[in-house]
Amino acid sequence: MAELEGPESPRQSSGGRKMSLQRCETCSKEEAKYRCPRCMKYSCSLLCVKKHKLALSCNGVRDKTAFVSVNEFTDLNLLSDYRFLEDVGRTADAAARHLAMHRPTARRLLSLRNKAQKCNIDLRVLPTGFTKRRENSTTFNFTENKFYWHLKLLFPHCHAEYTLKRVPDDKTLGDILKPYIDPVESDPVVCQRLKIYTASPQSDVRILMKIENRRQNSVRYNELDASRSLLDNLKGKVIIEYPTLLVVLKTLKNDMVVLGQDASEPEESSDSESSSLSSMEEGEIRDSS
Repeated sequence: MAELEGPESPRQSSGGRKMSLQRCETCSKEEAKYRCPRCMKYSCSLLCVKKHKLALSCNGVRDKTAFVSVNEFTDLNLLSDYRFLEDVGRTADAAARHLAMHRPTARRLLSLRNKAQKCNIDLRVLPTGFTKRRENSTTFNFTENKFYWHLKLLFPHCHAEYTLKRVPDDKTLGDILKPYIDPVESDPVVCQRLKIYTASPQSDVRILMKIENRRQNSVRYNELDASRSLLDNLKGKVIIEYPTLLVVLKTLKNDMVVLGQDASEPEESSDSESSSLSSMEEGEIRDSS
């Protein structure tokens, strides 16, 4: 029995008397032979061990982090602590290897950027440690010659945010939004939360994306075409890690500076690369749920 310390008749208690003089704390009839490493209850047999576990919801496994006073600290406690530290070291080492195996390599990121460039998309990658870098799951399928994008949808009227993974680049924006704002196809819970969108005419829904390569005090948006694919809408755009789309109604759109597909205003370059990247999360709306 792995969870028992074994017969205790030859052992001495901390007070100096033999354990065999202890009574079973379950049946109170027989002399104790075992002591539970978890709750320190005395038992006389396997049957009483099972009964005490059931009654106390005890798993019989010693709590390796439990406090032990200096007077009660034994060589067995020292050995247990040493093994505990070994287990922690092995777990940390395994976690580090797992991150190293799954962390995107510089070659893979360069390949992703090159593929995006061939599609006329300026894909920019943030340094390791940035939130968007960690959560980005965008991949490129070489067999299908297709991007699968990590995509974030913001619904400012409802202060809601949704993250989508592995969105194929040939899927239209209208199809991407159907599970959220279509009165028939949307999920009931999502539909209720985005009620202002589902209750409004679909012709009033606008899809915007912030233009990234501008100064922080000059926020502008591109309006995207819901009938066209995600890839077509991203062409000619600057994307930092992954696309973030704002789904707004026409009334709010009128209060925002939108350049549209044919930019009526020349784009401005940022003063530096850092100012462009630092503005990427400006105005993000967090899901309050």
